[in-house]
Amino acid sequence: MTDVKEALLTRTSVRRYEREAIPAETMEFIYKAVGNTPTSYNGQQFSVIDIDDQQLKEQLYELTGQKQLKTCNRLLIFLSDYNKISLLAAKKGLDVPPFTDTMDGVTIGIIDASLAMMSAVVAAQAAGLGSNCIGYLRTVDPRKVAELLGLPKGVFVVCGLALGVPREHPDLKPKQPLSLVFHHNRYRDDNDRMTEELEKYDETVSEYNRTRSGGTTDNDWVAHILDYYRHAMEYRIKDYLRDQGYDIKK
Repeated sequence: MTDVKEALLTRTSVRRYEREAIPAETMEFIYKAVGNTPTSYNGQQFSVIDIDDQQLKEQLYELTGQKQLKTCNRLLIFLSDYNKISLLAAKKGLDVPPFTDTMDGVTIGIIDASLAMMSAVVAAQAAGLGSNCIGYLRTVDPRKVAELLGLPKGVFVVCGLALGVPREHPDLKPKQPLSLVFHHNRYRDDNDRMTEELEKYDETVSEYNRTRSGGTTDNDWVAHILDYYRHAMEYRIKDYLRDQGYDIKK
């Protein structure tokens, strides 16, 4: 078992996996790590679908075109989930406030599911597995994914996590320097200096992409990410959330 320092500081996104199965005790460790995730109010507004059905993985691959979905040994789907509390409330005759019709209600479910996924990422890394977070499962065809996964009202996909014994060991991607991540007491107001640091980081990412192992590109950081934003503006997530019982009004 890798110690937490190495697990956190050496993590990379792994997209190629061996055929080897993940031991049951390793999955149990990941389950327990996810189950102990901190959540808002201890409401635990999340659930996880663990997929080992190869046919289902391949159906999700057909939607996304991301090979790691069908080659991973296990695929965990992290969900925002208000269905569970609604079921118990109904059993006890309690009224459920329309919390899912608020931005805070939507945000809390996303935060809880995201924290749970990070628990799984760290546990998997510590256990020697490779992992890859797959946000495209949230946006590629939300209604079809919900149908395949049998999602009831009050539940939607936040992110997927592919797991497996790694077949590759990608180079560690450069992240923003800590001076851009951490602000002291209040947000920095030295925009000129921040811009200089961002430009330097952008150059670092460009150099990494030109020289990395496993395939190079000419991508920088800022223009590449803005392209993702432009593409994401085509998603109609609010309409889908309404179908799932999240009618955001405030």
